[in-house]
Amino acid sequence: MPDRKRIPAFSPFLYRYRNLVERFFNKLKHFRAVATRYDKRDDNFLASVQLASIRIRLRHNESVTKHPGLAILPSGPQ
Repeated sequence: MPDRKRIPAFSPFLYRYRNLVERFFNKLKHFRAVATRYDKRDDNFLASVQLASIRIRLRHNESVTKHPGLAILPSGPQ
């Protein structure tokens, strides 16, 4: 590759957060109501986007916060 006269600007910080945002929108598109814009009214669509975002966040928190000291008690008759 020939010598470049102008080196493109690159910020690892911005690249990382841009990647996170792009991955989040990709996950958001997996929700059918959001991807197809099932709700035609703006407020209903915004609510479905917010619900999908909450579900994505909760799913992420479930996979991250595993504490070995916390045991899940069995449910049902004892």
